[in-house]
Amino acid sequence: MTFLEYLQSRRELLLAQTLEHATIVLMSVALATVIGVLVALWTYRNPRTRAVATGIAAAMLTIPSFALLGLLIAPLGLGYTPTLVALTMYALLPILRNTIVGLSEIDPALTEAARGIGMSRLRSLSTVEIPLAWPVILTGIRVSTQMTMGIAAVGAYVGGPGLGNQIFSGLANLGGVNSLNQALVGTVGVIVLALTVDFALALLGKLTRAGHRPKLFRPRPARRPTLTPTTAVPSPSLGGRE
Repeated sequence: MTFLEYLQSRRELLLAQTLEHATIVLMSVALATVIGVLVALWTYRNPRTRAVATGIAAAMLTIPSFALLGLLIAPLGLGYTPTLVALTMYALLPILRNTIVGLSEIDPALTEAARGIGMSRLRSLSTVEIPLAWPVILTGIRVSTQMTMGIAAVGAYVGGPGLGNQIFSGLANLGGVNSLNQALVGTVGVIVLALTVDFALALLGKLTRAGHRPKLFRPRPARRPTLTPTTAVPSPSLGGRE
């Protein structure tokens, strides 16, 4: 069976596995984004806590994927949950580090101006600081997405969902019928899916870049002075006095 024939015969299964793969990656990146942004907001003003937070996230990233997934089997079992937890741990560092960098590079004068006009800390974060840091944060999200897209395939080692099942089945039966097709389909599918999601995130960045400056600090167009009508003063008579 050729590669294209294998694609046609397994079309529904491959579509389902592709959807599962994309779903678990996006869920893990979303969780890592929430955790990373919250931790960055809590630590970016304090160099010591900032270093501790990034150090812990970096240490989690250095754990080999097979080892981490194997260690998670005991508390979480097999299947979806250990894969989701492992991917979230791996996706955390780029998002956390980029959020800290983006927030640290904001001009303090902008935040002082926001507080000076009566903004609360929460409103200043939501309308000034996070919008200004968003391009840098999005770059970290894109890096995490690409990285976890490949690691998610290893989740098949613990019964996780996605295209990794095609890769592991092909490698386990290497030399058998359709084993090479299975490995190629899984590998090519992960690559295509990663490029597609990255394109979508790049498009999101372009759509949100127009509002990179908070509305509060955008210069307002100068208004033209309006002429108010005045009462006409009668011209003096050319003749003599009456």
